[in-house]
Parts: sequence; structure tokens; C-alpha cells
Amino acid sequence: MIYTDKVMDHFQNPRNVGVLKDADGVGKVGNPVCGDMMTFYVKVKDDRLEDVKFQTFGCGAAIAVSSIVSEMAKGMTVEEAMKLTNDRVAEELGGLPKNKLHCSNLGADALHAAIEDYRSRKAGESEAKKKKGGGCCCPYCDGPLEGAVGLCRSCHVELRECPECHKATKAGEETCSHCGARLPSD
Repeated sequence: MIYTDKVMDHFQNPRNVGVLKDADGVGKVGNPVCGDMMTFYVKVKDDRLEDVKFQTFGCGAAIAVSSIVSEMAKGMTVEEAMKLTNDRVAEELGGLPKNKLHCSNLGADALHAAIEDYRSRKAGESEAKKKKGGGCCCPYCDGPLEGAVGLCRSCHVELRECPECHKATKAGEETCSHCGARLPSD
């Protein structure tokens, strides 16, 4: 199967690319096999997704999926957006080749992760704290962090503290995975 015109349009002219500095929720997912990484940022007002932005590192299908997911989700209620499925994403794009269907999973998963982050922030506690019973946790594997931010002992990702939200984020990244703030160079 070749890519549909809609997939090519969203790849070549992606919508809603960028960072929401004042995001209400941030979700980051990746596929270690193909190397695709997606970060979604959501702004919620009156239980609706008022704005959705994304940053994607990956293939054309991953970029197109991120673009269409952001368009589909904008204006939905939080509950409606949580029901967005990978099948619906692929259908909206007119289909994807079998070896690229995992990209539609990543798009929906990243959106859902951003919404879960929003819900956690709204409830006043992070999912990691609920799961681990408190303390600092790696934002990539939820493994416990002991002492100063540095290296996650579980997944071995090098971390540093964001100067804006003071949460652990991956060293070397341009923006914080939690709040979307631009990070100073290492």
C-alpha cells in the first residue's frame, strides 16, 4: 500500500506543530524498535481540549498521525478524546501500510498520556507518586530516583531538573517533557 493523499498532506504540511508553554498536560511516548517519539501538549478549558500541539521525531507516517490526531482532538471533550482509537486515526487518514500501523497507536497513546497528565495535575498529584507511594520518579520509566537528579537507576536515562517546574526531564532535550519550557543548553 502506498500512502494516501491525506497522509502525504499531513506529512508535508503538518498542523499544530509546536509546544504549549502553559500546557495543562504533556504526554510523551516512543517506540524503541522504530525510534519514533511523540510528545503531545494539551490545553483544557471547560473540560474541552482548547488547544493541542505536538512534537514528533519519526517517519512521515508518524508525523502525519500526530498532525491528524491533533486536528481530531481539538475541540473534543476530555472523555471523547480518551476514546480516540488507533483504528479511528488510521481510518481518518484513509489507511496506513501494515508496517506503519504502530504509528497510529503512538499518536492516540501520546494524546491519552497528555490527558492523563492533565488529570493528574488537576487532582494535585502525579501518576508516578500514586503508583510509587510518593517520592521522585523517572518521567520515562516511572522508576524511583534517589537523591539529586542525575541518572535513573532503572532505565539509565540521564536526567536534569527543569528550572521552571523543577521536575526531572531528560538531559540534552530542548524543552521540558512536563511543562514544555525551553531548557538552557547543557
